[in-house]
Amino acid sequence: MQPIQSMHSTSDQLANGAQVSALAANKVIRNTYMLLSATLLFAALTAMVSVALKLPHPGIIITLVGYFGLLFLTSKFRDSAAGLGFVFALTGFMGYTLGPIISHYLGLPNGGQTVAMAMGLTATIFLGLSGYALTTRKNFNYMGGFLMVGMIVGIVASLAAVLFELPALSLAVSAIFVLLMSGMILYETSNIIHGGETNYIMATVGLFVTIFNLFTSLMQLLGFMNSDD
Repeated sequence: MQPIQSMHSTSDQLANGAQVSALAANKVIRNTYMLLSATLLFAALTAMVSVALKLPHPGIIITLVGYFGLLFLTSKFRDSAAGLGFVFALTGFMGYTLGPIISHYLGLPNGGQTVAMAMGLTATIFLGLSGYALTTRKNFNYMGGFLMVGMIVGIVASLAAVLFELPALSLAVSAIFVLLMSGMILYETSNIIHGGETNYIMATVGLFVTIFNLFTSLMQLLGFMNSDD
């Protein structure tokens, strides 16, 4: 009878372990979406202030230094209360850099419509894909390698479009980024569900950056299409 008891004991331990893992993942999901909502509101506020004050864009160098510097600090202090402060500093800074971009599109024909449509599409895509991943519980971690390569190629192409002033390449990059960010939403959400990301601060940063890039890419595409109307 002893082997049978041992098998039952092992089965119970595995079941308890799975339950604990599920509870931990649900806690990370809950905390992530609460913090994500707060950071999105804060970034929207800083973007509105930037638009209202007509602040100039800080430039690519300051933007990159500020982003990666604050990202490093957020990652370093992710297990402490300071990490919360740095994640708001990071998302607030990104909101500030977004302000001049929004101002640019608002100054174009049908600019208000372009910004509103980009915002609505961003929300629809994020909620739809994130909801799909949460509901189906499918594992999209296999997309990680492909998405990473796509991001590297997209960033290089984006820098080339800016440096050599190639509008057609810039539009192509925006279209690619819309697809990549859609995949990133599935990947990031799946990563949280299946325990790949257990820190809700870093999970929030991953989703926030994805939403930010999706929104700016959609604005560029819609701005180009509306300019032809």
